[in-house]
Amino acid sequence: MPSDCSIVWLQRDLRLDDQPAFAAAVARGQPVIPVFIHSGAGGNGALGSASAWWLHHSLTALGSQLENIGSRLILRSGETQTVLDQLIQETGATAVYWSRRYEPEHIVREQHLLSKLRQRGLTVARFNSSLLFEPGEVQTRTGTPYQVFTPFWKSVSPRLSAISAQPEIKALRRPATWPASESLTAWQLLPSIPWDGGFYHRWTPGEAGARQRLKQFLKNAVFQYATDRNHPAQTGTSRLSPHLHFGEISPHRIVLELHQQLGVIPDDARIFLSEIGWREFAHHILYHFPQTPQEPLRKVFQRFPWNQNQPSEWRAWTHGQTGYPIVDAGMRELWTTGWMHNRVRMIVGSFLTKDLRISWYEGARWFWDTLVDADLASNTLGWQWVGGCGADAAPYFRIFNPVSQGEKFDATGDYVRRWVPELARLSNPWIHQPWNAPDWELTQAGVRLGETYPAPIVDHAKARVAALAAFQSIKVTDSQCD
Repeated sequence: MPSDCSIVWLQRDLRLDDQPAFAAAVARGQPVIPVFIHSGAGGNGALGSASAWWLHHSLTALGSQLENIGSRLILRSGETQTVLDQLIQETGATAVYWSRRYEPEHIVREQHLLSKLRQRGLTVARFNSSLLFEPGEVQTRTGTPYQVFTPFWKSVSPRLSAISAQPEIKALRRPATWPASESLTAWQLLPSIPWDGGFYHRWTPGEAGARQRLKQFLKNAVFQYATDRNHPAQTGTSRLSPHLHFGEISPHRIVLELHQQLGVIPDDARIFLSEIGWREFAHHILYHFPQTPQEPLRKVFQRFPWNQNQPSEWRAWTHGQTGYPIVDAGMRELWTTGWMHNRVRMIVGSFLTKDLRISWYEGARWFWDTLVDADLASNTLGWQWVGGCGADAAPYFRIFNPVSQGEKFDATGDYVRRWVPELARLSNPWIHQPWNAPDWELTQAGVRLGETYPAPIVDHAKARVAALAAFQSIKVTDSQCD
């Protein structure tokens, strides 16, 4: 007969440090069975290809961690409640612990699961391990959700001094008999046709990789964060986003390390903390406005005349062949590494939604499949921000000029030269606008527009006028914004 034990159901909390679900199971005193259930679904549908790659390696790393402390990771696939019911029957478990997720479909699933398990008499507890603050607990003075970041962050940032984290789990009591586990390889999370070569040079999924990334950031880049974070050729950002997304490090641990290592927080580090705040704000918006992955928060944009059926322009954008070097560099970096610098995300997003006038929703879908940090909340907020239709969004009439943006944030062209090597021999004045370069410059650089590198697929000045006219057609005013 199976004996009593506790199940820890893992979702996006793939770590042993600051892990309240594990801590609760250890405190209960019974054997602990860690399980990850692969349902084939991500936050808003099927798991993206890049995220699937990361998940494979993150689960591998966590499995090794658990083995090092005398435990193991049980892998099962199928519908969550069915799988948990099977494990409870197999193991005799009388307690189930997990960390919450805040995507709409997961909220519904977890609430249903919580009710069913408690009806059966099991001890069940859920924990917040992925956010600094529960999104349902942050409200304006009138009891409504925030829709502007600055007052949101102003209301919660004083609470950062009270942030705490639980110590790393060093041991887990083993059950007398382990339940069967599926093979991670059988889940086929890795691509059948290899396109992920660049991922291995850039990323180390898992908790150790996350801690090393934070250590490097706090040693160097954090002190120049305010300026360097805007320059994609520099390593000026933390690049912790995929580690945070998969729960390989907690935001609590990041805040604590920041305070413990730096003491008095300098202005650059405060700006970094505000970026953690934007992640919190994204989940706040998704929690209170669960329709936003499919619909613009500003409802007037449901009438916006997006361009339809533009396969050639769409293909050019996704393949980094628009003829605008900073846009193409970003899209190629994304395809090669599964990540894109945030400044460049804004530039390519503006180009898609305003120069091409293709819906933010299509851009969000592409990022969902290609980003290793494809977080539903942040991805939705980011695309609605750049498209002018979301919370605290950039006004739609703020249209990024891809040439001036490139010249400002990649002044020496190093970023473009890395990702668009066919332009590498162009001199700085022309690296962001090769179509304006004199013939002798193009010849000397080996650039043949329309052959070795495309001419611009749109005229930015004309596209800007068309975008503003489309914006005017829905007569968006501040009084009409929902």
